[in-house]
Amino acid sequence: MKSDIITPEVENVFLAAVQEWSDDFMEKVWYAYLINDSDFLIESVMVVSKAFGTINGEMKKTSLLRHAFVAVPPVSVMKIEMIEKSVLALNNEFMLTFFIGDKLYDKKYIFKAQSICESAVEEVPILFIDGIIVR
Repeated sequence: MKSDIITPEVENVFLAAVQEWSDDFMEKVWYAYLINDSDFLIESVMVVSKAFGTINGEMKKTSLLRHAFVAVPPVSVMKIEMIEKSVLALNNEFMLTFFIGDKLYDKKYIFKAQSICESAVEEVPILFIDGIIVR
């Protein structure tokens, strides 16, 4: 039965963590962005995020955060959420589900623990600013 299910591969849709100034916190903070670098409109977009891992030998995990977007146009970006600096020491997982036409796509993206840092940045397509990309 499982062999009958076709799971299309996600292409040119990825996540990036970008550091921006926040007037609320009076410092630079990291934000997660959804990047649609494809030629297709993605619809009924759902992003579920959580952080998990070990700090000082103790297992930690955050609650789930859910975000929904009606549509993300081709070659565009959507800001998802702020990544609190206390969870940068954990794995930050984002589960993305969306439709292109009548096909359902889903993919899990993980920013590994300590991977979101200024020393590991590269230019993020479409935004043209430095950030951390997971594909």
